[in-house]
Amino acid sequence: MTKYQKDLQMIMNPILKHEEYQKLRDMGHHGITRYDHCFRVAYYTYYVTRILHLNYREATRAALLHDFFTDEVSSFNALFKLRRHPMAALNNSKKYFEISELEEDIIKTHMFPVTFTPPKYLESWIVDFIDDISAIYERGFTIKKEIKTTAMFFFVFLFKYFH
Repeated sequence: MTKYQKDLQMIMNPILKHEEYQKLRDMGHHGITRYDHCFRVAYYTYYVTRILHLNYREATRAALLHDFFTDEVSSFNALFKLRRHPMAALNNSKKYFEISELEEDIIKTHMFPVTFTPPKYLESWIVDFIDDISAIYERGFTIKKEIKTTAMFFFVFLFKYFH
């Protein structure tokens, strides 16, 4: 294990191992679990902010916490969920962890421009961007799976119909 991997592990483990945070392992998000999504965003945030000599520790912690909410309500429309969840994640994060001003900004602005409040810090912009790219990447897996399922259904239908 490299020194960077050890450092990353030391930053992330107190959050990853928390009992309440573990609940994210059971929640779907972009076709994977919310836990895996947050881990991916934090992983890339760590390396990008470290390379840029920014506050990589707080940026990584906030990236892990950016979607730390467990109260998914299916009756809300999609836009409302997008606008509401950063504050839900921030409130949950404050409930279980000490949160700095930088971490707070990262968590509450990670959905800019959907939430209208622009990030104050470069680290916040980076997490916002990495989250967007990760969501697109992860959603690609789901779309690919849906296309395969549809194609299989179509070919089975054609085979039965024309055979």
